[in-house]
Amino acid sequence: MKTILVTGGAGFIGTNLCRYLLNQGNHLICLDNLYSGREINISNFKSNPNFKFIHHDITQPIDLTGIDQIYNLACPASPPAYQKNPIQTWKSSVFGIYNILELARKNGNIPVLHTSTSEVYGDPTESPQKESYRGNVNPIGIRSCYDEGKRAAESLLFDYFRQYQTPIRVVRIFNTYGPYMDPLDGRVVSNFIVQALKNEDITIYGDGSQTRSFQYIDDLIFGLDKMMNNSQDFLGPINIGNPNEFTINQLANIVKKLIPQSSSKIIQAQELPQDDPKQRCPDISLAKKILNWEPLTNLETGIIKTIEYFKTQI
Repeated sequence: MKTILVTGGAGFIGTNLCRYLLNQGNHLICLDNLYSGREINISNFKSNPNFKFIHHDITQPIDLTGIDQIYNLACPASPPAYQKNPIQTWKSSVFGIYNILELARKNGNIPVLHTSTSEVYGDPTESPQKESYRGNVNPIGIRSCYDEGKRAAESLLFDYFRQYQTPIRVVRIFNTYGPYMDPLDGRVVSNFIVQALKNEDITIYGDGSQTRSFQYIDDLIFGLDKMMNNSQDFLGPINIGNPNEFTINQLANIVKKLIPQSSSKIIQAQELPQDDPKQRCPDISLAKKILNWEPLTNLETGIIKTIEYFKTQI
């Protein structure tokens, strides 16, 4: 049995990761300041003797011992959440990873898996995006608190590896969806499903021709596990995402088709936000080669499961 720390463990991805690791028989410490995470997500875990919740902000140092692995997920990930308090978002990425890396050193230089993001590629000028692509990011835009914070965090991780040989794992996550998403988090999949279930207009930013590659949460969790425990001590960065590309218009029509009772109309009523990427698609050849990983869930199957979850939340 390992003792594993998951920071941001009450968030969307964190909750699913906690469930997965507990089901494997691990002792789990979930740390979250509940800024964008939700305590209700982890309420069912609290009766498990192998689960412990700590309310803490990783921008502040923390002293824990007896930990074998750390998964660092602590940072608001949806644009409305991270733009609400951009300075805190930047601190979560940069001060947060510094505190986590110091904690790893105090526990014997244990492995740290850091969840970075496809946002490090910005509004890409090449597609699909390989890990070697250095990105097209606006360092002073409204999204830069998140984009540049994640880029700075990657820099610090590799400096700790070079200076202290800290065993790091850096994963760049592409658009992920599924159960335990916050219905009000402002991301496109949750927005469309909630609007359709409420018979509200399904509102599209821009003309809807921009693309995303949507990954179901279970596929991501398997990828994180494989990366943390890879036998080659591969550091990354590595893309974990679904290479099947869809326009936002296509996504809206799929959601509408899968909720046939909805009276919602699809409308193009919103301007495209500043620095919103026009195309997002991962090259996952490295994940296939190093981790023997690729996503298994097609979009309609994943959307159906997500719809069923949101029905319980609305």
